[in-house]
Amino acid sequence: MSASISTVDRDVHERAKLWQRRLFEAESGLTRFFIQNSDDELLNEWLQVKSEIFADIPATGIVDEAGWQRVFFRGQALMERFIVGHYGHDRMADWAHSIADVYAATTSRYDAAAVADRFRRQLDNYQSDTDVILGESDTAQITIARCGIWEYRERARARGVPITLASPCEYCTKATTANFAAKGYRSQYTLLDDNARRGCRWTLQPNTDTTTTASTT
Repeated sequence: MSASISTVDRDVHERAKLWQRRLFEAESGLTRFFIQNSDDELLNEWLQVKSEIFADIPATGIVDEAGWQRVFFRGQALMERFIVGHYGHDRMADWAHSIADVYAATTSRYDAAAVADRFRRQLDNYQSDTDVILGESDTAQITIARCGIWEYRERARARGVPITLASPCEYCTKATTANFAAKGYRSQYTLLDDNARRGCRWTLQPNTDTTTTASTT
């Protein structure tokens, strides 16, 4: 029994750490973006947004998966609204590249297994249905048959939470593409929609060319 409890506790701890890390990467990326696009007229508002992002974060030493998830989602919504409201929807890609630079600079492994696993763990945090197949020559295919990110955001939207983007794919595909590219992988993705479930399929292969193609089925 104790081994089982230990495993559950470890899984909760790892999920909480990933929510925390993703908040760090997203906020650090936006700070980097703001520095590169400095606008004194927006400085006070940006500092106010930062204070809202980090309001009531879980205390040090406490494993609070739900707390870090809540803080991440709120922070993501605030940052999306700030970017789109002041810089325009097209600059989301630039923010995503800044986040990817932080991700690459602060994580050490660059093999396809590690890169695909990080993406899988992000999706698992939303209880997505995900499958990873590692191929030869450091390649990978990731299939998300049911995207929990989509479902989570739509439930939040239904509760009246302000959501800037019509679809999480508008941000997620940019961020995921940039993360893969920052680790040295060319990616292709296909959006999946059977009217009941949303998902996507990604393929990765080593390449310094970060061009990504997409399609929708």
